[in-house]
Amino acid sequence: MIALNLTACFELSHEAAKYMIPQNSGKIINTCSLFSYLGGQWSPAYAASKHGLAGFTKAYCDELAQFNIQVNGVAPGYFATELTTATRSNDVANQRILDHIPANRWGNILDLMGTVVFLASDASNYVNGTLVNVDGGYLVR
Repeated sequence: MIALNLTACFELSHEAAKYMIPQNSGKIINTCSLFSYLGGQWSPAYAASKHGLAGFTKAYCDELAQFNIQVNGVAPGYFATELTTATRSNDVANQRILDHIPANRWGNILDLMGTVVFLASDASNYVNGTLVNVDGGYLVR
């Protein structure tokens, strides 16, 4: 879990920075999670890796901003994917999650599109070291 969610992002970002620094521009967008903020009752390794990725995002922003490189993260909430099929199929678990989402629905992958396009565009040139939550309001409840 740590190797996939944290070490791989660190190594890929480091390699990308080798190209971005000489051109004095770039965008690194890490896929964080709501578990970058929350505990991890059923998956502490996942939560720890995502907390680490949030910290890395901020630390690398601090390091690379001088080269006009923005490092941000997207923190998706609960999305309807193959990975969440079992939870969505369990009426009790599904309702527990929906009760916590003001939008009253699971996200779909297209819900991430606008945020990622924004972070990859010049419109976000002064957005740096930030995690953008795409969670239907989950964190407000």
